[in-house]
Amino acid sequence: MNSRERVLALLEGRKPDRLPLMPITMMFAADRIGHKYHDYATDHHVLVEGQLKTAEEFDFDFVSCISDPARETTDCGAAIQFFPDQPPAMIEEQALLLDKSRLDTLQMPDPLGGGRMTDRVRAAALFKERVGGQKLIEGWVEGPCALAADLRGINNLMLDFYDDPDFVRRLFTFVTTLAAQFAQAQIKAGVELIGIGDAAASLVGPNIYREFVWPFEKQLVDSIHALPAYTRLHICGNTTAIMADIGRLGCHIVDVDFLVAMDHARQQTGPQQVLLGNLDPVRVLRNGTPDGIRVALAACHRAAGARYIVGAGCEVTRDTPLQNVHVLREYAQTHR
Repeated sequence: MNSRERVLALLEGRKPDRLPLMPITMMFAADRIGHKYHDYATDHHVLVEGQLKTAEEFDFDFVSCISDPARETTDCGAAIQFFPDQPPAMIEEQALLLDKSRLDTLQMPDPLGGGRMTDRVRAAALFKERVGGQKLIEGWVEGPCALAADLRGINNLMLDFYDDPDFVRRLFTFVTTLAAQFAQAQIKAGVELIGIGDAAASLVGPNIYREFVWPFEKQLVDSIHALPAYTRLHICGNTTAIMADIGRLGCHIVDVDFLVAMDHARQQTGPQQVLLGNLDPVRVLRNGTPDGIRVALAACHRAAGARYIVGAGCEVTRDTPLQNVHVLREYAQTHR
């Protein structure tokens, strides 16, 4: 099996020849080719070069268009700060929707309109040209809670759940439509898997998650499946209290951050859910020893069972020792 075939075999309920390997790398990948992260996040040629170099060096089974959460937000017209060698960031005090009434006139940006979303679509097309049929190509969109927080400001959004629930639902409708359109553009360009990053969803309690966030995540997941494409949900942080709800979304892959016990994730999501993770990317993967990483991976694998993909709980940090990342490759290659 090649890399693409290996991942698809697991997602489709067949037996891959070994465990797939799909850790998130962004700044790590930029550093592997000696580029500043500003270039990686703004020029799809650099991103593709970094992903291909990293995937080849460590035998990853996929390449990803992920770089930062500010692509959709930028194209909506939000104020974004760029840095020479770290990811761009939203400027909270200048959030686009500080004035909630602006949502009524906010125009839906075109993913092919020449902005930062277009650059990601071009990355997808270049990946297809370079490794189509060999590596699984992953696109990326922001989930409804994360994108709403980017546009409104995360502190404002958290108050809106209580103060103005109707506004929250209208905002979530807007961002879910945008995410679905962005996903469709990437799929048409060549991706087969869409990652959905919804980090802000780990900051709300289970009741708010079920009432506000889950219905729109479900809508987005279903719309991507209909295109058709596979889905991967990545919610940074402690999702212990909402793991059962996450299992009901129907995502093909669920990332499990290190703050969530893998055996809890398996129990709550059921035996058929493919789980990815959940090594602590700092204390275990960056700061640990190869032997310690092997022990931690074996524990993750045992808890997750057969439907498991090797990876860290979140992004592999840029200063992770290369020998430690090679341990991930070694484990995936030698385990079924």
